[in-house]
Amino acid sequence: MAPNFSLASVLGVLLVFTLFHNPIIVAGQHIPAVALFTFGDSNFDAGNRKFITSGTLPQNFWPYGKSRDDPNGKLSDGKIVPDFIAKFMGISHDLPPALKPGADASRGASFAVDSATILGTPKDSLNLNQQVRKFDQMRSNWNDDYILKSLFMISMGMEDYLNFTKSNPAADGSAQEAFVTSVSSRLKYNIEMLYSFGASKFVVYTLPPLGCLPIVRQDFNTGNDCYEKLNDLAKLHNAKIGPMLNDLATAKPGFQFTVFDFYNVILRRTQRNMNFRFSLTNVSCCGTGTHNAYGCGLPNVHSKLCEYQRSYLYFDGRHNSEKAQESFAHLLFGADPNVIQPMNIRELITYPVNTNMSEFWKEPVERNLSLVHDNVVSASESM
Repeated sequence: MAPNFSLASVLGVLLVFTLFHNPIIVAGQHIPAVALFTFGDSNFDAGNRKFITSGTLPQNFWPYGKSRDDPNGKLSDGKIVPDFIAKFMGISHDLPPALKPGADASRGASFAVDSATILGTPKDSLNLNQQVRKFDQMRSNWNDDYILKSLFMISMGMEDYLNFTKSNPAADGSAQEAFVTSVSSRLKYNIEMLYSFGASKFVVYTLPPLGCLPIVRQDFNTGNDCYEKLNDLAKLHNAKIGPMLNDLATAKPGFQFTVFDFYNVILRRTQRNMNFRFSLTNVSCCGTGTHNAYGCGLPNVHSKLCEYQRSYLYFDGRHNSEKAQESFAHLLFGADPNVIQPMNIRELITYPVNTNMSEFWKEPVERNLSLVHDNVVSASESM
């Protein structure tokens, strides 16, 4: 009996492992053939910035694209989250940059641009409103019903808060709150504009713990600690996202959304890195300085390059490695409300259009970040 029990146990473990580590194979059946449109900054830029500036961009050269031997304008060692989401949606190619002449945008495109902000007009980039208006200019490429059923992903705000903190190091609480209100209000305005253009299904990222970025630790000389002032700003911003989208879903017929808790996804990997098989989370794979965070790929900068980028949470000072990006995509597509709520992307895509949501974003219960609880959360993330 012992050998049979052992074999059954092994087979059971393998089955569970397969289910949790390949959620797309199990849960991704019958996904409708719709488009994916992304808006944001360098985390979502599929290569748009090189069509805006004539300057030299490090992301167009090695070691960016190292894992794929293909530096193509993305700020990672390989693919980024939208590429994996596109794959899970049955799109046969990486999501193309919208600004690329002749790009196949039949299943969507990326309007995100490196250095983009929500407020202001960044140099050699497009702010969120300019990205939304660019989508409007191209809208005739897709019929209204197709747009209605398609997915709109937004990841933005990092540059706004990094710039604000550098320019206003002594800002008090009221100044911070006023700035956060300005950013979130403008974000809401642009989401409403996309809705007016026919979009109905939205995925919105919260900000990550900005104070834990390797470049921030290095710039503010915090050692192994995060710069909590920036983390506090990110939390103020994030607290407005869910309620804002709840209000839109209540006020606008057929408006559907989900919120990806990027802040805590990153925080868990920073605090419990070995649970997620990352050896290093406070320094980056490519760069120079105390946290190897500056100058990856820049000419005349003698940056260092790690031997094995998959052991790093960050490839450069502010952008995640391909391994991390793929794990985020799996969470977005198939995880539970510990990570994304009120539904995951698979559920959002298949949710009937022109239908009001039956569930809304809920304030997360304060999490106990003990090791035991973190192990439970890790399992729920399907990693």
